[in-house]
Amino acid sequence: MKAIRILSFFMVLAFAASAVMAGGVKYQNEDGHYLKLGGRIQLQYHMEDPDDGESTDELKFRRFRPYIEGSVHQDWKGKFQWDMGKGDTEVKDAYFQFSGWDGIKVTIGNANFPFSREFLTSSKKQQFVERTFVGDHNYGTPDRQAGVHVEGSLSDKLITWAVSGGVGSVDPDNKKLDMDTTVSLNKGDDWSDGPIIGGRVELFPMGYFKPEQGDLKKGDFKAAVAVAAFAWENDEDNLDSDMVEADDGAMTRKVGKQDVDSITGVEISAAVRGAGLSVDAEYNTFDSELVAGGINSGLYSDSETTLENWSVEGGYMILPGKLEVVAGYQVQDADGYSDEWTRSSVGANLFVKKHDIKYQVTYQVGENKDGKDGNDVDELFVQAQYVF
Repeated sequence: MKAIRILSFFMVLAFAASAVMAGGVKYQNEDGHYLKLGGRIQLQYHMEDPDDGESTDELKFRRFRPYIEGSVHQDWKGKFQWDMGKGDTEVKDAYFQFSGWDGIKVTIGNANFPFSREFLTSSKKQQFVERTFVGDHNYGTPDRQAGVHVEGSLSDKLITWAVSGGVGSVDPDNKKLDMDTTVSLNKGDDWSDGPIIGGRVELFPMGYFKPEQGDLKKGDFKAAVAVAAFAWENDEDNLDSDMVEADDGAMTRKVGKQDVDSITGVEISAAVRGAGLSVDAEYNTFDSELVAGGINSGLYSDSETTLENWSVEGGYMILPGKLEVVAGYQVQDADGYSDEWTRSSVGANLFVKKHDIKYQVTYQVGENKDGKDGNDVDELFVQAQYVF
């Protein structure tokens, strides 16, 4: 009943907001210098119902993210963005960019790393309320990383490419492979930094389309296919000992969080848009090793793992540009898992002003969470979004 009341609350908000027009705010002088202000607000209700245990729920600002962008020099701009969602303040974008070369942009600072189609699709333009395994930085996909990022295109964007190099950050956690944002205000003392390099190529044989989910215009069919790879290595500047002192004074190996020594990742993804249909499919694989040997915990077996993520998600506009039904299936497996972790999802998206004002419902059935047989959890997500 509580979930129904929350859902009704968001539907009332939808009708109340239907007359509001969202849009960016940009101030520009006669010399072309400009200042742009914008942001996104995502109010989310989340309910978890495990097979073993009591259900829990919460209402929170999933993202409360303003940004400032500006330029006072031709071909140069700067942007910084921060997030105050989930009760924390965190740096997101923090970079300056040069676009004076035809078809090429050079970005210096904390920006999106070119890996995973789903991650590179903005959180405000997703079909499900939350990203699947393939786009989640908790499971191998790098979040924003500090460094130099170069991107470009060929043949009128029939081919796009990107390469990045810099410093990547990993938050030690045996149950995850968390490549969080490098410039973080909430970095723990145990985070590991190290060099990261990677690149991505994407082909659009029937014409380019932006990285956003949902075919609001019901246009002609287009498709994309991409491959990407990266490598990260611990610089060993912040290693914790894998041994701790027990109550009796003896030294024993700790079973908790362990430093990651290296990660390599590969992405293969594809997408189709057209006639109101929007489908994305992606496969990611990550080979990771821990610094300490002999660890059998979480993802790892004998301190090594191959973490694999699969996802297929799609939607169809039953009311063009207004109402979309969505469904998807995702799988995760790792060397340390006793069984595959799966999630099946269904939902609907109501578009009031395209992605600027929309309301989303996703119901997710999870089986074998964290690779543990029988650890099943159902989840309900309801989200209201306003982008300006």
